[in-house]
Amino acid sequence: MRVTVVVPHFNDLPALGRCLDALQAQTLPADAFEVVVADNASPQGQEAVAAVIAGRARLLIVPERGAGPARNAGVAAALAPIIAFTDSDCVPETEWLEQGLSALADWDLIGGRMTVLIDPTRPKTGAEAFEQVFAFKNERYIREENFTVSANLFCSRAVFEAIGPFYPAISEDVEWGQRAVAKGYRLGYAPAAVVGHPARADWQDLLKKWRRRMLETHVMAGSDLGKRLRWLGTSYLLPASIVVHAPRVLVSPDLHGPREKAAALGTLARLRLWRVVDAHRLFFGLRR
Repeated sequence: MRVTVVVPHFNDLPALGRCLDALQAQTLPADAFEVVVADNASPQGQEAVAAVIAGRARLLIVPERGAGPARNAGVAAALAPIIAFTDSDCVPETEWLEQGLSALADWDLIGGRMTVLIDPTRPKTGAEAFEQVFAFKNERYIREENFTVSANLFCSRAVFEAIGPFYPAISEDVEWGQRAVAKGYRLGYAPAAVVGHPARADWQDLLKKWRRRMLETHVMAGSDLGKRLRWLGTSYLLPASIVVHAPRVLVSPDLHGPREKAAALGTLARLRLWRVVDAHRLFFGLRR
């Protein structure tokens, strides 16, 4: 066995089933990898989760909530020397494991390409159109910000243990990746190792994501006043970023027609302005 795939899960059994279907369809031989589903005590209960897994993975129940603790527990239970991480709502393409392992030969840890999954049979919502243009730009994260999304991550177990666990209550993939690079580990990009992630379906779904991300980045700023002020100061750049990033919407090959582009532009402006307000709520300890 060459690789253990760690899949954190909470309360989304249909998505977990799709993820396991995709992992069963991998071009890597079935005896070369195992799958560990680290479940955060989903409310449906262990038997319901096990029924969806249907023998396609080992099931761990991890009472401590959060994808970070679930991933840590999955690594601790892994039988293989290589760890691959994806999320239960993701759909890895068939060559994901094979391509990720191939790329890992040249690096200490690897992040693959992310795609945004949208139902093609209906018009895109504003949230979907926005995410089609702006979400999951993993190549930029790797090359410019020194982290990879944890939904598409490969490393050896030895490297993971040397870097240390994912920490809860922060932007865990950002912090873990930057910690790895700071320790001297080489992070590479594998464009052929592809994982699809569903777009957020509507404004409320998108807002839920960004409420969490804003809180995580605020926590990462820590208690140092200077760092906190710099974090707040970045929010003042957000209104100008609407103008700067609007051309990306207008020329995007993934958006078709004026309706989709207008929906994406409207969501871009609405979200960036909301983030300015939310940054002040967090900084001053106001109710969100």
